[in-house]
Amino acid sequence: MNRFERYLTLWVALCIAAGVGLGHFVPASFHAIGGWEVARVNLPVAGLIWLMIIPMLLKIDFGALGQVRAHWRGIGVTLAINWAVKPFSMALLGWVFISHLFRPWLPPDQIESYVAGLILLAAAPCTAMVFVWSILCRGEPHFTLSQVALNDLIMVVAFAPLVGLLLGLSAISVPWDTLVISVGLYIVVPVIVAQLWRRALLARGTRALDATLARLGPLSLAALLATLVLLFGFQGEQIIAQPLVILLLAVPITIQVYCNAGLAYWLNRRLGVAHCVAGPSALIGASNFFELAVAAAISLFGFESGAALATVVGVLIEVPVMLSVVRIVNASKGWYEARV
Repeated sequence: MNRFERYLTLWVALCIAAGVGLGHFVPASFHAIGGWEVARVNLPVAGLIWLMIIPMLLKIDFGALGQVRAHWRGIGVTLAINWAVKPFSMALLGWVFISHLFRPWLPPDQIESYVAGLILLAAAPCTAMVFVWSILCRGEPHFTLSQVALNDLIMVVAFAPLVGLLLGLSAISVPWDTLVISVGLYIVVPVIVAQLWRRALLARGTRALDATLARLGPLSLAALLATLVLLFGFQGEQIIAQPLVILLLAVPITIQVYCNAGLAYWLNRRLGVAHCVAGPSALIGASNFFELAVAAAISLFGFESGAALATVVGVLIEVPVMLSVVRIVNASKGWYEARV
Protein backbone atom coordinates (compact mmCIF):
# COMPACT_ATOMS: atom_id res chain seq x y z
CA MET A 1 0.00 0.00 0.00
CA ASN A 2 1.57 3.28 -1.09
CA ARG A 3 1.39 6.49 0.91
CA PHE A 4 -1.64 7.80 -0.96
CA GLU A 5 -3.63 4.56 -0.39
CA ARG A 6 -2.56 4.44 3.28
CA TYR A 7 -4.21 7.80 3.91
CA LEU A 8 -7.27 7.10 1.76
CA THR A 9 -9.58 7.81 4.70
CA LEU A 10 -8.08 11.31 5.00
CA TRP A 11 -8.57 12.02 1.29
CA VAL A 12 -12.13 10.74 1.52
CA ALA A 13 -12.78 13.05 4.48
CA LEU A 14 -11.34 16.04 2.59
CA CYS A 15 -13.50 15.23 -0.45
CA ILE A 16 -16.56 15.02 1.78
CA ALA A 17 -15.76 18.46 3.21
CA ALA A 18 -15.13 19.84 -0.28
CA GLY A 19 -18.37 18.34 -1.60
CA VAL A 20 -20.43 19.71 1.27
CA GLY A 21 -18.85 23.15 0.88
CA LEU A 22 -19.30 23.30 -2.89
CA GLY A 23 -22.84 21.97 -2.61
CA HIS A 24 -23.64 24.79 -0.22
CA PHE A 25 -22.05 27.63 -2.21
CA VAL A 26 -22.68 26.50 -5.82
CA PRO A 27 -25.73 24.20 -5.65
CA ALA A 28 -26.84 25.03 -9.21
CA SER A 29 -23.75 23.32 -10.65
CA PHE A 30 -24.51 20.06 -8.88
CA HIS A 31 -28.16 20.14 -9.91
CA ALA A 32 -27.06 20.61 -13.53
CA ILE A 33 -24.72 17.60 -13.30
CA GLY A 34 -27.50 15.58 -11.69
CA GLY A 35 -29.67 16.22 -14.72
CA TRP A 36 -27.27 14.56 -17.16
CA GLU A 37 -28.81 11.10 -17.08
CA VAL A 38 -30.27 8.44 -19.36
CA ALA A 39 -32.66 5.75 -18.03
CA ARG A 40 -31.93 6.99 -14.47
CA VAL A 41 -28.19 6.44 -15.02
CA ASN A 42 -26.18 9.59 -14.39
CA LEU A 43 -23.64 9.81 -17.21
CA PRO A 44 -20.82 11.67 -15.36
CA VAL A 45 -21.05 9.25 -12.44
CA ALA A 46 -21.19 6.24 -14.76
CA GLY A 47 -17.96 7.38 -16.40
CA LEU A 48 -16.27 7.88 -13.03
CA ILE A 49 -17.43 4.48 -11.79
CA TRP A 50 -15.99 2.80 -14.87
CA LEU A 51 -12.67 4.54 -14.22
CA MET A 52 -12.80 3.09 -10.70
CA ILE A 53 -13.89 -0.45 -11.48
CA ILE A 54 -12.19 -1.42 -14.75
CA PRO A 55 -8.57 -0.96 -13.53
CA MET A 56 -9.44 -3.14 -10.52
CA LEU A 57 -11.07 -5.83 -12.65
CA LEU A 58 -8.05 -5.74 -14.95
CA LYS A 59 -6.08 -7.46 -12.15
CA ILE A 60 -8.43 -10.47 -12.10
CA ASP A 61 -7.31 -13.66 -13.83
CA PHE A 62 -10.31 -15.94 -14.26
CA GLY A 63 -7.91 -18.72 -15.15
CA ALA A 64 -7.18 -18.87 -11.41
CA LEU A 65 -10.53 -20.61 -10.92
CA GLY A 66 -8.72 -23.87 -11.67
CA GLN A 67 -7.04 -23.52 -8.26
CA VAL A 68 -10.31 -23.50 -6.31
CA ARG A 69 -10.03 -27.21 -5.45
CA ALA A 70 -6.65 -26.69 -3.80
CA HIS A 71 -8.25 -24.41 -1.17
CA TRP A 72 -11.82 -25.73 -1.12
CA ARG A 73 -12.34 -25.35 2.63
CA GLY A 74 -11.26 -21.71 2.73
CA ILE A 75 -13.23 -21.02 -0.45
CA GLY A 76 -16.32 -22.65 1.06
CA VAL A 77 -16.10 -20.59 4.25
CA THR A 78 -15.70 -17.32 2.35
CA LEU A 79 -18.54 -18.09 -0.04
CA ALA A 80 -20.83 -18.90 2.88
CA ILE A 81 -19.98 -15.63 4.64
CA ASN A 82 -20.19 -13.49 1.49
CA TRP A 83 -23.45 -14.84 0.13
CA ALA A 84 -25.35 -16.57 2.95
CA VAL A 85 -24.41 -14.48 6.01
CA LYS A 86 -23.21 -10.96 5.24
CA PRO A 87 -26.14 -9.57 3.18
CA PHE A 88 -28.74 -11.01 5.56
CA SER A 89 -26.88 -9.94 8.70
CA MET A 90 -26.59 -6.40 7.34
CA ALA A 91 -30.32 -6.32 6.59
CA LEU A 92 -30.92 -7.41 10.18
CA LEU A 93 -28.49 -4.83 11.59
CA GLY A 94 -30.11 -2.13 9.46
CA TRP A 95 -33.54 -3.11 10.76
CA VAL A 96 -32.34 -3.14 14.40
CA PHE A 97 -30.25 0.03 14.41
CA ILE A 98 -31.61 2.26 11.65
CA SER A 99 -35.29 1.30 11.64
CA HIS A 100 -35.60 1.08 15.42
CA LEU A 101 -32.81 2.06 17.84
CA PHE A 102 -31.57 5.13 15.93
CA ARG A 103 -34.90 6.14 14.39
CA PRO A 104 -35.45 9.15 16.73
CA TRP A 105 -32.20 10.77 15.50
CA LEU A 106 -32.63 10.11 11.77
CA PRO A 107 -34.76 11.89 9.14
CA PRO A 108 -37.98 9.82 9.05
CA ASP A 109 -38.35 10.11 5.27
CA GLN A 110 -34.89 8.55 4.72
CA ILE A 111 -35.06 5.54 7.05
CA GLU A 112 -35.91 3.01 4.34
CA SER A 113 -33.36 4.54 2.01
CA TYR A 114 -30.58 4.19 4.60
CA VAL A 115 -31.44 0.50 5.06
CA ALA A 116 -31.42 0.02 1.29
CA GLY A 117 -27.94 1.55 1.09
CA LEU A 118 -26.64 -0.78 3.79
CA ILE A 119 -28.08 -3.78 1.92
CA LEU A 120 -26.42 -2.66 -1.34
CA LEU A 121 -23.13 -2.25 0.50
CA ALA A 122 -23.20 -5.79 1.92
CA ALA A 123 -24.57 -7.59 -1.14
CA ALA A 124 -21.30 -7.59 -3.09
CA PRO A 125 -17.91 -8.80 -1.78
CA CYS A 126 -14.86 -6.63 -2.34
CA THR A 127 -12.88 -7.07 -5.55
CA ALA A 128 -9.88 -4.73 -5.38
CA MET A 129 -8.70 -3.74 -1.91
CA VAL A 130 -8.68 -7.35 -0.72
CA PHE A 131 -5.44 -7.84 -2.64
CA VAL A 132 -3.88 -5.19 -0.40
CA TRP A 133 -5.33 -6.76 2.76
CA SER A 134 -4.09 -10.21 1.67
CA ILE A 135 -0.55 -8.92 1.17
CA LEU A 136 -0.55 -7.22 4.56
CA CYS A 137 -1.59 -10.43 6.34
CA ARG A 138 0.84 -12.53 4.25
CA GLY A 139 -2.05 -14.39 2.65
CA GLU A 140 -1.77 -17.16 0.07
CA PRO A 141 -1.91 -15.20 -3.25
CA HIS A 142 -3.41 -18.03 -5.33
CA PHE A 143 -6.26 -18.42 -2.84
CA THR A 144 -6.99 -14.70 -2.89
CA LEU A 145 -6.95 -14.56 -6.68
CA SER A 146 -9.18 -17.60 -7.15
CA GLN A 147 -11.61 -16.43 -4.45
CA VAL A 148 -12.00 -12.95 -5.96
CA ALA A 149 -12.43 -14.37 -9.48
CA LEU A 150 -15.14 -16.73 -8.23
CA ASN A 151 -16.95 -13.95 -6.35
CA ASP A 152 -16.93 -11.76 -9.46
CA LEU A 153 -18.58 -14.48 -11.52
CA ILE A 154 -21.20 -15.06 -8.83
CA MET A 155 -21.94 -11.32 -8.66
CA VAL A 156 -22.91 -11.29 -12.33
CA VAL A 157 -25.88 -13.58 -11.65
CA ALA A 158 -26.57 -13.19 -7.93
CA PHE A 159 -26.29 -9.49 -7.10
CA ALA A 160 -29.63 -8.34 -8.56
CA PRO A 161 -31.77 -11.22 -7.19
CA LEU A 162 -30.15 -10.97 -3.76
CA VAL A 163 -30.63 -7.20 -3.53
CA GLY A 164 -34.20 -7.54 -4.78
CA LEU A 165 -34.97 -10.22 -2.18
CA LEU A 166 -33.54 -8.24 0.74
CA LEU A 167 -35.16 -4.97 -0.31
CA GLY A 168 -38.44 -6.82 -0.59
CA LEU A 169 -38.02 -8.36 2.84
CA SER A 170 -37.36 -4.85 4.16
CA ALA A 171 -40.60 -3.64 2.51
CA ILE A 172 -38.64 -1.34 0.17
CA SER A 173 -39.92 -0.95 -3.38
CA VAL A 174 -37.57 -2.59 -5.88
CA PRO A 175 -37.09 -0.73 -9.20
CA TRP A 176 -36.21 -3.92 -11.08
CA ASP A 177 -35.53 -2.30 -14.45
CA THR A 178 -32.98 0.10 -12.95
CA LEU A 179 -31.45 -2.67 -10.84
CA VAL A 180 -30.93 -4.89 -13.88
CA ILE A 181 -29.46 -1.98 -15.85
CA SER A 182 -27.09 -1.27 -12.95
CA VAL A 183 -25.90 -4.88 -12.89
CA GLY A 184 -25.25 -4.83 -16.62
CA LEU A 185 -23.59 -1.43 -16.59
CA TYR A 186 -21.45 -1.79 -13.46
CA ILE A 187 -20.69 -5.55 -13.37
CA VAL A 188 -21.24 -7.37 -16.67
CA VAL A 189 -19.89 -4.77 -19.10
CA PRO A 190 -16.82 -3.81 -16.98
CA VAL A 191 -15.93 -7.49 -16.48
CA ILE A 192 -16.08 -8.14 -20.24
CA VAL A 193 -14.16 -4.96 -21.11
CA ALA A 194 -11.50 -5.62 -18.47
CA GLN A 195 -10.96 -9.24 -19.54
CA LEU A 196 -10.72 -8.37 -23.24
CA TRP A 197 -8.27 -5.58 -22.41
CA ARG A 198 -6.29 -7.88 -20.11
CA ARG A 199 -6.01 -10.50 -22.85
CA ALA A 200 -4.79 -7.90 -25.35
CA LEU A 201 -2.17 -6.61 -22.92
CA LEU A 202 -0.93 -10.08 -21.99
CA ALA A 203 -0.48 -10.83 -25.69
CA ARG A 204 2.27 -8.18 -25.54
CA GLY A 205 3.72 -9.62 -22.32
CA THR A 206 3.21 -9.24 -18.57
CA ARG A 207 5.20 -6.00 -18.53
CA ALA A 208 2.54 -4.35 -20.68
CA LEU A 209 -0.14 -5.35 -18.15
CA ASP A 210 1.93 -4.19 -15.17
CA ALA A 211 2.69 -0.85 -16.83
CA THR A 212 -0.97 -0.26 -17.64
CA LEU A 213 -2.05 -1.10 -14.08
CA ALA A 214 0.57 1.28 -12.70
CA ARG A 215 -0.77 4.12 -14.87
CA LEU A 216 -4.42 3.40 -14.15
CA GLY A 217 -4.10 2.98 -10.36
CA PRO A 218 -3.94 6.72 -9.50
CA LEU A 219 -6.67 7.44 -12.06
CA SER A 220 -8.96 4.90 -10.38
CA LEU A 221 -8.55 6.50 -6.95
CA ALA A 222 -8.97 9.99 -8.41
CA ALA A 223 -12.28 8.88 -9.96
CA LEU A 224 -13.42 7.57 -6.58
CA LEU A 225 -12.63 10.86 -4.88
CA ALA A 226 -14.30 12.90 -7.64
CA THR A 227 -17.44 10.78 -7.26
CA LEU A 228 -17.47 11.51 -3.53
CA VAL A 229 -17.23 15.25 -4.14
CA LEU A 230 -20.26 15.01 -6.44
CA LEU A 231 -22.22 12.82 -4.05
CA PHE A 232 -21.63 14.97 -1.00
CA GLY A 233 -22.35 18.07 -3.02
CA PHE A 234 -25.90 16.77 -3.31
CA GLN A 235 -25.98 15.60 0.31
CA GLY A 236 -24.54 18.81 1.73
CA GLU A 237 -27.67 20.35 3.22
CA GLN A 238 -28.72 17.11 4.93
CA ILE A 239 -25.25 16.54 6.39
CA ILE A 240 -24.98 20.09 7.71
CA ALA A 241 -28.41 19.76 9.28
CA GLN A 242 -27.69 16.32 10.85
CA PRO A 243 -23.98 15.42 11.02
CA LEU A 244 -24.87 12.69 13.51
CA VAL A 245 -26.31 10.64 10.63
CA ILE A 246 -22.86 9.59 9.38
CA LEU A 247 -21.82 8.35 12.82
CA LEU A 248 -25.05 6.40 13.27
CA LEU A 249 -24.75 4.75 9.85
CA ALA A 250 -21.19 3.71 10.67
CA VAL A 251 -22.34 1.63 13.65
CA PRO A 252 -24.03 -1.29 11.81
CA ILE A 253 -21.33 -1.26 9.11
CA THR A 254 -18.55 -1.55 11.70
CA ILE A 255 -20.33 -4.29 13.64
CA GLN A 256 -20.91 -6.22 10.43
CA VAL A 257 -17.22 -6.08 9.43
CA TYR A 258 -15.90 -7.36 12.76
CA CYS A 259 -18.57 -10.05 13.20
CA ASN A 260 -18.19 -11.49 9.70
CA ALA A 261 -14.39 -11.37 9.80
CA GLY A 262 -14.41 -13.09 13.20
CA LEU A 263 -16.86 -15.76 12.05
CA ALA A 264 -14.87 -16.57 8.91
CA TYR A 265 -11.59 -16.68 10.87
CA TRP A 266 -13.07 -18.99 13.52
CA LEU A 267 -14.67 -21.33 10.97
CA ASN A 268 -11.38 -21.66 9.10
CA ARG A 269 -9.61 -22.52 12.34
CA ARG A 270 -12.20 -25.17 13.17
CA LEU A 271 -11.76 -26.70 9.71
CA GLY A 272 -7.97 -26.84 10.00
CA VAL A 273 -7.29 -24.30 7.24
CA ALA A 274 -3.78 -22.82 7.07
CA HIS A 275 -3.39 -19.32 8.52
CA CYS A 276 -2.20 -17.94 5.15
CA VAL A 277 -5.62 -18.88 3.74
CA ALA A 278 -7.72 -18.06 6.81
CA GLY A 279 -6.43 -14.47 6.92
CA PRO A 280 -7.52 -13.40 3.44
CA SER A 281 -10.68 -15.52 3.82
CA ALA A 282 -11.69 -13.44 6.84
CA LEU A 283 -10.83 -10.19 5.09
CA ILE A 284 -12.71 -11.05 1.88
CA GLY A 285 -15.65 -12.18 3.98
CA ALA A 286 -15.77 -8.85 5.80
CA SER A 287 -15.05 -6.23 3.13
CA ASN A 288 -17.45 -4.73 0.61
CA PHE A 289 -17.38 -3.77 -3.07
CA PHE A 290 -18.18 -0.17 -2.16
CA GLU A 291 -17.60 1.13 -5.71
CA LEU A 292 -20.47 -1.01 -6.99
CA ALA A 293 -22.64 -0.14 -4.00
CA VAL A 294 -22.20 3.61 -4.54
CA ALA A 295 -22.98 3.33 -8.25
CA ALA A 296 -26.05 1.15 -7.70
CA ALA A 297 -27.38 3.41 -4.92
CA ILE A 298 -27.08 6.50 -7.12
CA SER A 299 -28.78 4.75 -10.06
CA LEU A 300 -31.59 3.23 -7.98
CA PHE A 301 -32.35 6.02 -5.54
CA GLY A 302 -30.55 9.16 -6.73
CA PHE A 303 -27.71 11.41 -5.60
CA GLU A 304 -29.68 12.96 -2.76
CA SER A 305 -30.90 9.67 -1.29
CA GLY A 306 -30.07 8.21 2.08
CA ALA A 307 -29.01 5.04 0.24
CA ALA A 308 -26.25 6.90 -1.56
CA LEU A 309 -25.08 8.44 1.71
CA ALA A 310 -25.06 5.07 3.50
CA THR A 311 -22.84 3.49 0.84
CA VAL A 312 -20.39 6.38 1.05
CA VAL A 313 -20.13 5.96 4.82
CA GLY A 314 -18.92 2.45 3.96
CA VAL A 315 -16.12 4.01 1.90
CA LEU A 316 -15.21 6.34 4.77
CA ILE A 317 -14.66 3.57 7.32
CA GLU A 318 -13.42 0.78 5.00
CA VAL A 319 -9.69 1.48 5.28
CA PRO A 320 -9.26 2.05 9.05
CA VAL A 321 -11.58 -0.81 10.03
CA MET A 322 -10.04 -3.31 7.60
CA LEU A 323 -6.53 -2.33 8.68
CA SER A 324 -7.53 -3.11 12.27
CA VAL A 325 -8.78 -6.54 11.13
CA VAL A 326 -5.40 -7.13 9.44
CA ARG A 327 -3.64 -6.32 12.71
CA ILE A 328 -5.89 -8.72 14.64
CA VAL A 329 -5.27 -11.52 12.13
CA ASN A 330 -1.50 -11.04 12.27
CA ALA A 331 -1.36 -10.70 16.04
CA SER A 332 -3.43 -13.86 16.59
CA LYS A 333 -1.38 -16.16 14.35
CA GLY A 334 0.11 -17.97 17.36
CA TRP A 335 -3.33 -18.65 18.82
CA TYR A 336 -4.66 -19.72 15.44
CA GLU A 337 -1.88 -22.24 14.79
CA ALA A 338 -2.16 -23.66 18.30
CA ARG A 339 -5.62 -25.05 17.47
CA VAL A 340 -6.56 -28.42 18.92
